[in-house]
Amino acid sequence: MIVKKTEQFQFRFEAESADLTRVRSIVAATEFFTPAEVEIAIELVEERLAKGKASGYEFIFADSTSALAGYVCFGEIPCTVGSFDIYWIVVAPECQRVGLGRKLMQLTEDKVRRYHGRRIYIDTSGREQYQSTRDFYARCGYLPACELPDFYDLGDSKVIYSLTLK
Repeated sequence: MIVKKTEQFQFRFEAESADLTRVRSIVAATEFFTPAEVEIAIELVEERLAKGKASGYEFIFADSTSALAGYVCFGEIPCTVGSFDIYWIVVAPECQRVGLGRKLMQLTEDKVRRYHGRRIYIDTSGREQYQSTRDFYARCGYLPACELPDFYDLGDSKVIYSLTLK
């Protein structure tokens, strides 16, 4: 599938059982995530399907004419007031660099505002492979909040970004 910047995506806010396969496919296709991480992405969809809103996981899916183009999973951080985490944002490789990731971030920020959220956090690896991810977060207005050395593994820090909503 070749995606042009002008392609229209359909956005939806409810998970469907078919998303289990769709999410697995695009998360694996990025070649960024380990098999265990792919399984975690699927588990969050399963939780949403099983428990609905009570799962604590919200989704926004972007469908193209032929497949799932991207998605974001987020939720309010337990035991906080107004703080939200973006757990996953993934755009299929063939749909990257056309503005879809930024649109998913904007839709997430809008939804968090409607929930009276004040701050959004998102974290990623400090490995060189994730430099483009960190650059993307910065372009979206997220600021580095902290870095936890050797979090994921020796030499693999956890970098946490935050955005204060206005």
